Amino acid sequence: MAYVRTVKTASGATAVQIVHSSRRGSRDIEHLGSAHDSAAVAALKAVAAQRIAGGQEELDLGVGVAAGSGPLPITSSRMSHLCDAVIGVYDELGFATAADGDQVFRDLVLARIIEPTSKLGSLRVLGEAGIDPMSYPTLNRRLPVYAEPDWRRRLAAACAAHARLGPASLLLYDVTTLYFETDKADGFREPGFSKERRLEPQITVGLLTDASGFPLQIEAFEGNKAETATMMPTLRAFMAAHQLDDITVVADAGMISAAKKQAIEAAGLSFILGEKIPTVPYLIDKWHNDNPDQTPPDGLILTQPYPANAKTSFRRSQVVYYAYSADRARRSLRGINEQVAKAEKVVAGTLSVKRNRFVTLKGADKSVNRDLEAKARRLAGWKAYATNITAPTPEFVIGSYHQLWRIEKSFRMSKSDLAARPIFHRTRDSIDAHLTIVFAALAVTRVIEERSGWSIKKFVTTARRYRTIEIQAGEHTITAADPLPNDLHEVLTAIRGPH
Repeated sequence: MAYVRTVKTASGATAVQIVHSSRRGSRDIEHLGSAHDSAAVAALKAVAAQRIAGGQEELDLGVGVAAGSGPLPITSSRMSHLCDAVIGVYDELGFATAADGDQVFRDLVLARIIEPTSKLGSLRVLGEAGIDPMSYPTLNRRLPVYAEPDWRRRLAAACAAHARLGPASLLLYDVTTLYFETDKADGFREPGFSKERRLEPQITVGLLTDASGFPLQIEAFEGNKAETATMMPTLRAFMAAHQLDDITVVADAGMISAAKKQAIEAAGLSFILGEKIPTVPYLIDKWHNDNPDQTPPDGLILTQPYPANAKTSFRRSQVVYYAYSADRARRSLRGINEQVAKAEKVVAGTLSVKRNRFVTLKGADKSVNRDLEAKARRLAGWKAYATNITAPTPEFVIGSYHQLWRIEKSFRMSKSDLAARPIFHRTRDSIDAHLTIVFAALAVTRVIEERSGWSIKKFVTTARRYRTIEIQAGEHTITAADPLPNDLHEVLTAIRGPH
């Protein structure tokens, strides 16, 4: 015959269990839950008694459970571990203060992390998470506020405080494009060069991060605005907002034209930039001439200083490092061999003329450009890095440049895990508000991933399964929760950090 028993747990709580059978030392036990006070224990016993009775009439245990009343009602069910972890990081970053305690914004950031979807879908996500969602009219009424420059500046200031920015801080900058499924341009959503090779109208998004890839500022530009024209407006806005006289910006060669490099230098900024190598530099040419028929050793670095003086257009001395990588050379030479082979087939007439940089066309005559081939082979494996910081070392400059993969990771995360493409938004204010929410969600996500060692997708997928529920048993409310696996418990502890 089934009976109820109580046992003490390792945490000092009292567990209530139903023993359904006990034969030859083997017991069939159903664990109902545990509690730390007598009222909750009594309520759990009432639940156990009702379950044993199976709908039969029973004595009043004094907890208000009506005889034959059926299953006890669940009054709430919440993804408490997931929501509390996300909200805890949100508050730690200072977003609650920056947003003046705006719960609608906080909940939209939470929904974006749990399951990126439309505005209306966000209400469903919040409801499923156990968070009382705002009304749809309230959501639409608040969105224009999140697009205001002052709102975004306060969030950026909170991120800058978290990153502990100073004059020596490295800032990574990159851009991406987000397209729209429409064929109508409107002055903001415009066709332009697309990183995804799309023809639809798009917007250009510039992201500024610290050296770890933690987001500091996001800016949206017209879709037909050149990438090189987005950097200086973003940097000027950031420096003005945080009253910084100098920062060290790190950017890829594709982001920098000669004019933009001069603009960065004229603004008094420090920089570490990837440089294009249009012609064979003297140092590289000299090395090959001094070492004929030899391959440069992997990791070889050649240094070219450019001291500033009265005749130079720049005010601070600059240095360019030329670094050789055997792996980079292998990949480049393979591509050169393939293109030259195709060029030879084009010249021989066995392959139709397509874009090929090694084919020279003069009227109807075709030839392989051997001079260009020789230059490409000599430059294979070399990459240039330019800087104007004080007392640079090649290890610091090249190492700092290689941190750009972190901002690329942030872009991938925002596009995939956070679904940054604003396909459900049409107006400029709505798009800007959407990007503000994505920016805050990205900041929270980067902290969670850094502390947990898990991807945000793995964390959300794992944590959302473990809920906390409240059951009403007469006059008593019982709180029950699924036991956490050890790995999730450790991750949640790590996310909470030292706070």
